[in-house]
Amino acid sequence: MVTPEQVQHYITTGLKCDHIEVKGDGHHFEAVIVSPEFSGKNMVQQHQVVYRVLGDRMREEIHALSMKTFSPEDWAKR
Repeated sequence: MVTPEQVQHYITTGLKCDHIEVKGDGHHFEAVIVSPEFSGKNMVQQHQVVYRVLGDRMREEIHALSMKTFSPEDWAKR
């Protein structure tokens, strides 16, 4: 069973993150991700970046991932 810490590690290994929080029960996860890679991208494009980083893990290990993604600029406005 995958832990939230493993999901966080998978994401941060392939994506520079200024802030990341991952919670979950081993099958379903929720993540808040702030990355400069998201600057200039809409929400769908931001989520696609994360899905690319996770690759096959999304099919094999992670059954559901709910994300809130932000560029550093958008995160600072919150």
